[in-house]
Amino acid sequence: MSSRSRDCGERSDGNAGGCGGDAAAFGAGLGAKRIAFTLGCSRNTVRRYLRQGGWKAYRGAQRPGALDGLEDWLAERFRRHRGNADVIRQELAREQGIQVSLRTVERSVRDLRRELAAEAQACVRFETPPGRQLQIDFGSISVAIGGEVVRVYLFVATLGYSRRGFVMAFRHERQCAWFEGIEAAFRHFGGVPSEVLLDNAKALVLHHDATTRKVVFNERFHSFARYWDFRPRACAPYRARTKGKDERGVGYVKRNAIAGRSFTSWAELEAHLAWWMRDIADRRVHGTTGEPPIERFVRDEADTLRPIGGRPPFRQVREVARRVQGDGCITLDTNHYSVPWQLIGAEVTVEQADGIVRIRHGGCEVACHPLRRGRRERAIDSAHLAGIVAGGGPRPVPPAPEGCALLRPLAEYEAVAGGGW
Repeated sequence: MSSRSRDCGERSDGNAGGCGGDAAAFGAGLGAKRIAFTLGCSRNTVRRYLRQGGWKAYRGAQRPGALDGLEDWLAERFRRHRGNADVIRQELAREQGIQVSLRTVERSVRDLRRELAAEAQACVRFETPPGRQLQIDFGSISVAIGGEVVRVYLFVATLGYSRRGFVMAFRHERQCAWFEGIEAAFRHFGGVPSEVLLDNAKALVLHHDATTRKVVFNERFHSFARYWDFRPRACAPYRARTKGKDERGVGYVKRNAIAGRSFTSWAELEAHLAWWMRDIADRRVHGTTGEPPIERFVRDEADTLRPIGGRPPFRQVREVARRVQGDGCITLDTNHYSVPWQLIGAEVTVEQADGIVRIRHGGCEVACHPLRRGRRERAIDSAHLAGIVAGGGPRPVPPAPEGCALLRPLAEYEAVAGGGW
């Protein structure tokens, strides 16, 4: 019998050749051979498809997995180790006696990993009433200033209701910068909110237990909060998105206010930020509120802030001991401040307060300089170095600081500085 006859025979008999009796499959008048030739597959594949009544997914042999029955144990360890599959693999070998590859563990926790990622991204928008909350944060960015690339630290504060923001540039992120930035924000907004929400910065928070949520604030910051009468709140550890309004504010400042700009001086940067806050940030239509922040602030929030009432800044007095170096200077936060050269080698007391650095020796003030806010800067008073300029002949005796006699014999200073009187 020819192949054509066999093909026709298959079509005439619904059960012949294992094609099944589905008349709809042969409605076009084609047999299994012709269908296989047209599709480029074997006749057995076509016959199996017709016999099953359509396509069905391949089902391999069901074999027990190496980690079957350990689903709860894997879920607990996965969360404990924050998704570290390699640590789970090590504990499987040590505690369960199961030796598997890292890839096997990763496949087993694949769904758990998706759940953990979703939990990290999930959040509920929390709106605060006017005057209730101020969110603060620091962000850093490299900026070209005076032809040199400088690391600038941006203090950003955002009112929770109106979304009105404040930004101030610093050269560091120390505690004094946090205090100065917060006070400047209070003055900018014209009042003090009920609470300040912050991240767990080391300068402000000593300890924050992620389980009990017990927070231990820095003692000086706690005094600062009492002085200004606001309640400090620290967002949950590893959950900076709790203060997402300010997190977005930091990014907005970087992308919009700085945005690759360069400045001839630090003063020009500060002037640019003041203009940007006033003419750009305050007047743009906010994506969430649908209003310019300045309009929402003036209408609803300005009167709810507690007035400052002429209260002076929180006086942060810092007192440390330093030894005068061979160049006639002491070092404070990498910056150098000069003192009378006769005190080289002596131990002095350095007091920093209100932007002034005062240096005392034996209870008397021997030098006073404006606080340098950069790094590795030098504040030199030429009068402190009088008498030690190289040259022949005897050197004149420089006058001692008023109201205070030097506590060391002059012979010791001569031995250190060299030369004679």
